[in-house]
Amino acid sequence: MLPVNLDIDTLRSFALGLELGSFAKAADRLGRSPSAISLQLKKLEEQVGETLLQKQGRGLVLTEAGEILLGYAKRILELNDEARAAVRGVGKLEGWVKIGVPQDFAETWLPDLLGRFSKIHPKVRVEARVDRGVAMVQAIDKGELDVALTWGTLASPRAEIVARREIAWIGPDGFRHMPGEALAIVAFDPPCAFRKAAIDALDRNGIAWRHAFASPSLAGLWAAVTAGLGVTPRIVEGKPAQLAALDAKEAGLPDLGAIELALHVAETRLAPPAEELKRLVLEAVAMR
Repeated sequence: MLPVNLDIDTLRSFALGLELGSFAKAADRLGRSPSAISLQLKKLEEQVGETLLQKQGRGLVLTEAGEILLGYAKRILELNDEARAAVRGVGKLEGWVKIGVPQDFAETWLPDLLGRFSKIHPKVRVEARVDRGVAMVQAIDKGELDVALTWGTLASPRAEIVARREIAWIGPDGFRHMPGEALAIVAFDPPCAFRKAAIDALDRNGIAWRHAFASPSLAGLWAAVTAGLGVTPRIVEGKPAQLAALDAKEAGLPDLGAIELALHVAETRLAPPAEELKRLVLEAVAMR
C-alpha cells in the first residue's frame, strides 16, 4: 500500500483554527472561505482515517486522534517553514538584528523563534529586548531597535496593526467580585493599555476599583495575583498554571474586549537579516 502524504496547507488550516479557537477566524486569516476550510478538515480526516473533531456544546473539541495529530502538525509545519527559509538562499545572511517584544512573549514563543532563527542563520547576531511599549517605540525612533511589537500603536506613525488578542481577567480559580467592594487591580503603572481597558470597562459598568499593586515586570504582576492581592487584565498567553482566565460574567466583572498588537519598524530600510526576522515574527503572531 502506498503511503498517504498529509497536505501541508490542510495541516496549517487545522493547526491555525485550533490556535485561534475558531476555524472561521482561521479562514479569514488564510484568505479562504469557511466552506473551504471545512472541506480541508474533511480531507484530513479521510487521510488519517480517524475523526479529529467532535461537537461539544456549540463548539468543536479535539478527539484523542486529533490531539495526537495536532502535536505532529505543529512539528511538521515548523520543519516545513525552516526548510523553506533555509533553501531560499537566506541561510548565508550575516550581520546584526535587534528586536523588541512585550514581556508576555518573553517566555512563550520568543525563545523558540530565536533558536530557530539562529539555527537557520548562524552568522546573524540577534539582540532581543523585552520591555514596555513606550520604551521600545523610543528605541525604534532612535534606531536602537530594527523591529518591535507593542500592545497598541502608542501614537507611532509607523505602527502597523498585525493582530488582536482577547483581554481576560486573570486571577485565582473561582474568584468572584463582591458587589459594593472596590475591585483590587494588579497592573503596570500608566501608560498601560491593559490597565486602561480594565478601568474604562469598570467605570462604564459603575464598578469601583483600586490599583492594588504595580510592578515594572510581568513576573511581579503574576506573583502579586498569585499572592491574592487582586486580579489583572492580561492576555491568556503566558499565564502561570496556578492562575485562571476568569469567566467575566461568572466573576461579576465586565468584558474587556480585545487589544491590538502593533508592529514598529525602524525608519531606515531594514537589512536582509532584520527583514527575515520580521517575517518569522509575523508568522509566529499569526499562528497564535
